[in-house]
This record gives sequence, structure tokens and C-alpha cells, in this order.
Amino acid sequence: MDDRHTLFSLFSGAGGLDLGFKLTGRFNVIFGNDKWAPAVETFSLNFRIKHADFPPKMQSLPCVFLGDVTQLQLDSFEELEPDVVTGGPPCQDFSIVRGPEAERRGIAVSRGRLYSHFIRALIHLQPKVFVFENVPGLVSANRGRAYQVILEDFSKLSIRWSEIRKLVGNSSASSPQGYEVVYTGLVDFSKLGVPQTRRRLIIVGVRKDLFRRSWWRISGLKDKVAGMLSGRHRLVSRYPLTALEVFEGRPLPDLNSRYEEIMKEYEGVWEEVGTPTALEWKQKVWDKLTFDAVEDYLLANKVKDACEGELEEAFKEHEELLRELGYYGVKVSELKVPDGSNLLPRESNLVVERMKRIPPDENHEFVRGTEWEVEGRGISLIYRRIHPLKPAYTIVAYGGGGTWGYHYERRRSALTNRERARLQTFPDSFLFTGSRSQVRAQIGEAVPPLVAKRIAEAVLCILEECR
Repeated sequence: MDDRHTLFSLFSGAGGLDLGFKLTGRFNVIFGNDKWAPAVETFSLNFRIKHADFPPKMQSLPCVFLGDVTQLQLDSFEELEPDVVTGGPPCQDFSIVRGPEAERRGIAVSRGRLYSHFIRALIHLQPKVFVFENVPGLVSANRGRAYQVILEDFSKLSIRWSEIRKLVGNSSASSPQGYEVVYTGLVDFSKLGVPQTRRRLIIVGVRKDLFRRSWWRISGLKDKVAGMLSGRHRLVSRYPLTALEVFEGRPLPDLNSRYEEIMKEYEGVWEEVGTPTALEWKQKVWDKLTFDAVEDYLLANKVKDACEGELEEAFKEHEELLRELGYYGVKVSELKVPDGSNLLPRESNLVVERMKRIPPDENHEFVRGTEWEVEGRGISLIYRRIHPLKPAYTIVAYGGGGTWGYHYERRRSALTNRERARLQTFPDSFLFTGSRSQVRAQIGEAVPPLVAKRIAEAVLCILEECR
């Protein structure tokens, strides 16, 4: 008999969040949903469940629904009683990337109100636990009003349902239970082992009636979950996993010669560029390099007072992470995956020559005033190279020229989608469908599966307490 917990997913994308739950071996993903066909095809392929083009019923499960969440008749699933509901509603109206407060109107517009359909799922499905994911900008949208309204909706479902129903329709549910928020916070994914600088808002709630007779346990549970999602019990929170390690499949102490080889290629780049900016880089960065991978790692990540014993344990933790991710001993450059995601992209000669003059951790500003200058001024990720000894900067889903993410090797330019997938901690066995740009979007929009797995482990602790 299968004693695994059931998971019902909304706004699923390619399934990064749900994959983390699956990787624990303790959850069955019984439903996914997205309105974008390439993502649904990827979800169906990797979770090995059929996809439906019409609103499904109970007898359709397990499946992934290709269609708008507004079409789902969630009352038809009321007997399902899933253990967990997950979701990350589209967040363009919340995102701080979009600029000033006036440009991110939060719940004041219909796009921002898609979160109400997540609330609708809680009303009808009444799972034991929910996991809600969104961008950090949601916390400050509408001067914090959106965030507070959403938290109150989770807590007071029976009171808010009449108001929410006006937005989302669907039949009513009788006296739905509200949820106790056991965790809400901005999670720094690099502190949980993701080789990437990325933060997201994570909210985890448990149905209130499950703790009605033992409410005093909630406080301890909140502390436990906060500890698990902060990474404070892991050395990787102080010593982050690097791009070099996940691309080479080995912990940093094994990669000293490889690191030196990479960096020595940039010798004299300041003379080729010939600007004050390049000369300043030589003085502030190049001249301080030791070409020892561990020493330069501590410098690049501003790690101070590192003792030898702790550092040794930290790199053992890195090796364990690489093994957990399935990357250990497997160079990404040698992968031949059937979805074509590791093929080098074609690029113009101008871009290739420009990137040869931009060293790791620098961007288009490094070649301003030269023949390789980029017209206009853009955000910092434009033609920015990742650093081999640091977590990569945030992998984005969309954007024009210069936003694809660039390799630390001087002879290389744009990252392959498989390299981007490793920076997002997708297993190499996870295959994507769609064009190169569509796969890029699926990867960039996903919750890194490693973080999702840590969230799932926290949810398992909650479910154990619910017994």
C-alpha cells in the first residue's frame, strides 16, 4: 500500500516546486496546472502523468491540466482531501524588478488577484498544509497591504470567502477551516545550497483544526521550520556552493588547477580594453588573486575568520550536495542530453568578441567607451559573466540581448540551458520541451528543486506533528 502523501499543484510551470517534493520519495504529485503548453508538456513528461486540455474531474487524476486556473471547477475535487497544495501565482504585478510602486499595483489589478484562485483551492480542497511561493516584491506591494491581505485570507477563510467569491466565482463551501501560518519569510536560496543568488517569499500554512487540541505545539513547530528554511544549521549558509563546482561536478579543493586555468585566460584583458575601469579592475581584483581556489573563494565571498576544520567540513558538505543533486563526477560540458538543452547557442561575432573582454563578475560597463560598448545603459545583468567561485547571479526567465547569462570561461559566451538548469539545481535527468527561449523561461521561472526539497522536508515535519 502506498503511504505517500498527495500533492495538488496550481500555477505549476515546468514543476520545479513539485519536483522537490517528489524527490523526497514521500509525495505523489496527483495534479498540476498551467496555461502555457511547453511547461505543461515538460511537466507531463517528467512526472509521467497525462495532460488534459479540458477541465478535469476526479476520475481524470493523476493529470496535469493545460488551461487557465479560472476554468477549474475545484468543488468537483472536494472529496480528494490532498495532504498538500502548492502554488506560485504569476507575479508580474508584485515584482520589484518592474520598478516603482506605481508600476506594481499588487492586488489592485486583476493580474495580482490570481492569488485568489489559490485561496479558492484551499477553500474547496482543505489540504492539511499549503505552500505559497512568490517574489519578494509581494511583501512591499501597495506599501505592504497586499501581503497583509493575503496573510489574513489564509487565516480567515470562512470570513473572507464571501469577498473572494466575488472575484473568482465557483460554488460555495460550508465553513472552511482557516490556516495557521507556520512560516512566512524571504528565503535566501544560496543559504540552502543553490549555487545562485535568488530570494523568494515562501509562506507555509497548516489547517487550524489539526492543532486545536494541542495549540501549544505550534510555537515549537514554527521555530523548527524557520530553522530548516534559514539554512542556519548548514555550513553552506556561510560557505556557498559555487558555479564552478556544479559545472565540474567536484568540490572546490579538487578544482585548483581548473580554477587557475580559467582565470589565467584573463591575464592582460585590462590592456586590451584600455580604459580606466579596466585598469581599476586590475588593481582591485586581479592583483589580489592568489590563483589558489580556496583562498580566492574566501576572498570572493567575503568569508572572514574561517578556521581550517570548519572549512574542511564545509567542503564535505559541498560534496554531499553534489552527490544529492546527481552532479558529482559529472561535468556539465560532457553531458549529451536528448532534449538538446546542452547545445552551445549560436551568437554573433560582436557578442563573442565583447565577452572576451569582460572578466568574471563584470558586465557591459567594463567595455564602455570601447568598440565593444553596448548602446544605452541597462541593468547590471546585461552581458554579465558569472564568477567561478561564487553563486551565480539570478537566472532570469525573459529578456533581450545580454540577459541570457554568461559563462566564466573566456572562450565561452552565453550559458546553455542545461548549465542554467544546473544553477537552478534541476537533475540532469529532467528533460525540457520547447524552443530554446521557451526552455529558458521554464528554467528561469522555476523554484529550484533543491530548495523545494528542503521545503518538502519541513512539510513532512509538519505532517508528522499532525498525526
